[in-house]
Amino acid sequence: MTETIVLGRRDVAELLPMADCIEAVEAAFRAQGDAEVPSAVLGLHAPAGGFHIKAAGLRRKRLYVAVKINANFPGNPQNGLPTIQGLVALYDGNDGRPLAVMDSMEVTALRTAAATAVAARALARREAATIALCGCGMQGAYQVRALAVVRSISSVSVHDRDGARAAAFAADLATQTGLRVAVAKSWPASARAADIVVTCTTSTSPILGIEDVRAGTFLAAVGADNPEKHEIDPALLARSRVFVDSLDQAATIGDLHHAIDRGVMGRRDVQAELWEVVTGRKAGRTSDDEVTVFDSTGVAVEDVAAAALVYERAVATGRGLRVELGA
Repeated sequence: MTETIVLGRRDVAELLPMADCIEAVEAAFRAQGDAEVPSAVLGLHAPAGGFHIKAAGLRRKRLYVAVKINANFPGNPQNGLPTIQGLVALYDGNDGRPLAVMDSMEVTALRTAAATAVAARALARREAATIALCGCGMQGAYQVRALAVVRSISSVSVHDRDGARAAAFAADLATQTGLRVAVAKSWPASARAADIVVTCTTSTSPILGIEDVRAGTFLAAVGADNPEKHEIDPALLARSRVFVDSLDQAATIGDLHHAIDRGVMGRRDVQAELWEVVTGRKAGRTSDDEVTVFDSTGVAVEDVAAAALVYERAVATGRGLRVELGA
């Protein structure tokens, strides 16, 4: 008999504060420098959508393996369902015991934002204090919360193609964080005025070019996670110092792949993967006037890092529903 803990979204949120998730994700990237971290990705199409599966192993108190299955069905909102729904299954990597099953939406939102914060520690100027955010969805709020942990943020300017959504988002974010949050009068102008620029959209054409970013900016390109999505002009990438979470993924589904397709960049032009920066093998920001870009596509080691910490805290606190599989 194996006791498995089942955890909902609220459980995950309450067991995994953002600051703790950032530390767990950074430790996971650091572990990549110590040993091979196994991972795998699989896509499965369905008539009205598809399933995206990511898996990875990571050693903490024990060897953990997490498998995340996200279902993406674009037509769901018309039927009152979320576009993306999913689960993370966490296993003991030594004997295969299923330790936990948990909501993947909170895990994904937290770990994605945490990866940006880890990158910002190395790639944003220490005095960076202003954020320009494009894309007022759930991930946008998490990105700001994470960046506020690693930098002393004073103000945030937000933009969305839906003005009403941007206004509601700004009000909610200000209440959640206590930061000064305003709707941008002009997206390009707000990006040019910011120390940190974050793009979290589903755009399929560039929303940020060379003229929209000033010297010294740290840019987190978060939205592109499939070959069709495209937020950053290839010319801007070519003129910047580009860092990635995974070179293979970024060259296939990130903004980087558009720059490679245009012939303005090659894989060799990428400065480093994030694990190489956090372990000190390669340099992050080297001057105050360079533009640094983090092309974030989301890697499975982030999921297992977050899920493992949630599980350990659920065990310690008695949180979640216990079920015996095979009973």
